Amino acid sequence: MPRPGQVKSPASDRLSDRIALGVLTRAFPPDLIDEVVAECGRVEQRHRLLPARVVVYFVLAMCLFFGQGYEEVARLLVQGLEREGRWAGAWRVPTTAAIGRARLRLGPEPLRALFARVCRPVAVRGTRGAWYRGWRLVAVDGTTFDLPDTTANADFFGRPGTSRGQGRSAYPQARVAALAECGTHAVFAADVAPLSVHEAALAERLFPALAEDMLVLADRGFCGLDLRRAAKAGGADLLWRVRSVVVLPVVAALDDGSYLSEIVAKRDHYRRADPERVRVIEYTLGHDGGDGTVYRLITSILDPADAPAVELAALYAQRWEIENTLDEIKNHQGSPGLVLRSQHPRGVEQEVFAFLLVHHALRELMHQAALRIGHDPDRISFTRSLRIVRRHVTGQAALSPLPTRPGHHPEPA
Repeated sequence: MPRPGQVKSPASDRLSDRIALGVLTRAFPPDLIDEVVAECGRVEQRHRLLPARVVVYFVLAMCLFFGQGYEEVARLLVQGLEREGRWAGAWRVPTTAAIGRARLRLGPEPLRALFARVCRPVAVRGTRGAWYRGWRLVAVDGTTFDLPDTTANADFFGRPGTSRGQGRSAYPQARVAALAECGTHAVFAADVAPLSVHEAALAERLFPALAEDMLVLADRGFCGLDLRRAAKAGGADLLWRVRSVVVLPVVAALDDGSYLSEIVAKRDHYRRADPERVRVIEYTLGHDGGDGTVYRLITSILDPADAPAVELAALYAQRWEIENTLDEIKNHQGSPGLVLRSQHPRGVEQEVFAFLLVHHALRELMHQAALRIGHDPDRISFTRSLRIVRRHVTGQAALSPLPTRPGHHPEPA
């Protein structure tokens, strides 16, 4: 044991003090990991081969190197240290079963808490493509993740029906709703639930994350006056598409081609009690009316001088950025036909938040790169950025976050 004031040799260090995984430890520093682990009551009472901090980094690395086996991901945590001679302690790679047990001990709570601490909108005023006039553009949407076909997952999350109505799907599915910044693809609010929870109800849980400077875009699936009022409660403005069957009487025609109307809750459809004033924008896409589909948008921005109809119609295309965001997470950070690896519901929740955390770290890194060169973050390839980070993580693992001398605290790589 080293004397007071003496720096420990690498051989006597704990592995959890030596792990540094490039972008992951930069985005989620060890001290922050320790804080959320303590907050969630996951501090170890005895020394383990896989301490809680290591398990958090393992789960994050698992979602960065998706497709690699448990034991291979565990090797990636230390191979850089071993190569550079910075980790000389005896450490054996845990078995798949041991890693599974460690994940169950950790649970989803530390990953949820870490997401709540770190994941915020990242655009600044100089970020290209992230703003419309004074509004930060954000979008809400939902998706599903296929899960391993275990009894526990099926009982908790449920299965969708098949498209032909014959039986049930091969995989249980978890429903996920998210809020993402359109200009940077940074997911800043999310939740996971069984399929029985409607997408709109799940999204409503996220609305406390909305702020006054935001303009929220949503597709036709997010309907209902109560839902819109929940989204507006924090001062955000809305630009949502509505179904063609929604009754929108013309209250006043406006000079830019839009008109003022009133919406009511479905339960008040006939009495039209407690209405809310909205502005309606109707248009078709393409030359000569395109395919004839009429798009109907309603917005809380009532004055055309603040946002002309033609600009809002063009702006609505930004809603697709959240579709691209979810595609990045599922089909690129993950893989086409993604099936999560967690066999139990708490592991599913843990894994989903780990995917979101890694994606946010990647997107924040891409935003900083775009900002330095004055580019729109959308112009930087997510796939290429992901490959670069994967290549560099194992090399950067050789850079220890431990002090190199008493009183010196370098930044983790």
